[in-house]
Amino acid sequence: MIGLSHYLGVAAILFTIGVFGIFVNRKNVIIILMSVELILLAVNINLVAFSAYLHDVTGQIFAMFVLTVAAAEAAVGLAILVTFFRNRGDIAVDDVSVMKG
Repeated sequence: MIGLSHYLGVAAILFTIGVFGIFVNRKNVIIILMSVELILLAVNINLVAFSAYLHDVTGQIFAMFVLTVAAAEAAVGLAILVTFFRNRGDIAVDDVSVMKG
């Protein structure tokens, strides 16, 4: 039987991969965005697992809000990335400071 500790273990692994992806790869914006999505997925797994364990729907409602924020973050991040690529022709993180107004 799959218990709460199994879900928490998977969420901890996903969270660690996400943090590791952000710190190791600082050159590619797409990988940084994917790492942030992995971190948010790990949070969602924790919320739903504790919600099911405690027989309370509140964690699942919060997970829906986190999904909404993750979708908005992905849309805005990719829009900024496309605009930056059209202006500069490159998506290197080091050149992002050029966009300061």
